[in-house]
Amino acid sequence: MSLPIILIVDDEKIQRESLAGFLAKKNYKTYLAENAERAMEIISREMIDIVFTDYKMGPKSGLQLLREIKQLNPEIAVVLMTAFGKIEDAVQVMKSGAYDYLTKPIDLDEVEMIIRNLAEIKNLKRENVQLRERLRDKSRFGNIITGSPLMQEALSIAARAANSSASVLIRGESGTGKELVAQAIHFASPRANRPMVTVNCAAISENLLESELFGHEKGAFTGAIQQKAGLVEQADGGTLFLDEVGDIPLPVQVKLLRFLQFGEFQHVGETKMRKVDVRLISATNRNMEELIKESLFREDFYYRLNVIHIQIPPLRKRKEDIPLLIDFFIKKFAGQNGKDNIKISSEAFDALLKYDYPGNIRELENAIERMVVLSRDDMITRRELPVQFSGSPSEKAEVQDVLDYYGGSFKNRVQAFEQDLIRRALRDNEYNQSKAARALGMNERNLRYKMGKYGLK
Repeated sequence: MSLPIILIVDDEKIQRESLAGFLAKKNYKTYLAENAERAMEIISREMIDIVFTDYKMGPKSGLQLLREIKQLNPEIAVVLMTAFGKIEDAVQVMKSGAYDYLTKPIDLDEVEMIIRNLAEIKNLKRENVQLRERLRDKSRFGNIITGSPLMQEALSIAARAANSSASVLIRGESGTGKELVAQAIHFASPRANRPMVTVNCAAISENLLESELFGHEKGAFTGAIQQKAGLVEQADGGTLFLDEVGDIPLPVQVKLLRFLQFGEFQHVGETKMRKVDVRLISATNRNMEELIKESLFREDFYYRLNVIHIQIPPLRKRKEDIPLLIDFFIKKFAGQNGKDNIKISSEAFDALLKYDYPGNIRELENAIERMVVLSRDDMITRRELPVQFSGSPSEKAEVQDVLDYYGGSFKNRVQAFEQDLIRRALRDNEYNQSKAARALGMNERNLRYKMGKYGLK
């Protein structure tokens, strides 16, 4: 721990030299000043950690010097020295930002104790800053695996946007890592120590979305048995991430537009306005321009969201990232499944490299997890490849045949079968999502949510 550098300010020469002599014996570096003007000259050009200043000096008092120091550098600790006539004077000094005060004649042991305490506080502050930086580095852009120039450009824009409060719209196909980029922006921003609240707009029904975002009052609607704060309030001071923003219904768009313009919102069933400080990041895989043309998305709201635009390239346009991601996901799922020595065969690796990944990184991640779980003898081979990599089962296969094709736990088999049903419905309906949803007996919003979950396009 480095020793603090000290400035002693006193208009009595014997007082300042006496204190300086004591501190010199303790190996502290000191500067001396006979008045406030000289003190400010030294502080402006030298690195000073602690100032001991007399209270009654001319033409400026120690209290005036204290205020000037705090304006110049609030990190400098100031200790005033005086024989206080009234307790009110001491209170005023402390309120003005002094770390402590000493009564004359000065107790040198007390001086040394104050210096040690301040040195420890400074060291703790430095350690806290370093810790926050290390934590922030782990959560920034370093954990986004890429060697692609296209992706590097997108991350460069994101990094430059991080320090601002401007709204960011991240666009890209499902599964490209839009949420990961949003998280990196948040954790690299001044809001990193405040919450990041994520809302999947496609997964919440139109009737509930407004209430979830803005909260509601007791009795605002059937089932509102008590007041509830919304996600916007939970994100106060931090970041609100609206995933699948293209699925927000028009009435909620109006409310969000007002919120972006004025920072104001109301609980459902409330008349008074509330205010919060929230940075908005949005993401979508939809064609926003088409939605605007079809009057399904407000143009003014779109421009509010799209102050900074980040386009995430699909995995098929950043093929150089596939080997890096394969290696990362194998290590990740090997560790989770107790298969630390697992390897992948050259045939399986080649098949993974040649695939176009319509579901992007999420599809690759799901595939690697399945392959690791089902692998035998610590080797991933072509037989563990999911159906889309190695040819699908016959169109006329029975349900049992499909279940037999997919291995693993009950949960894995159900999810795999669900993916297969969705793929078939999309293929049978020429990839028209509305028709596929009707064929599956679900609404289109739910289908899109499932497609996003499984990395399907």
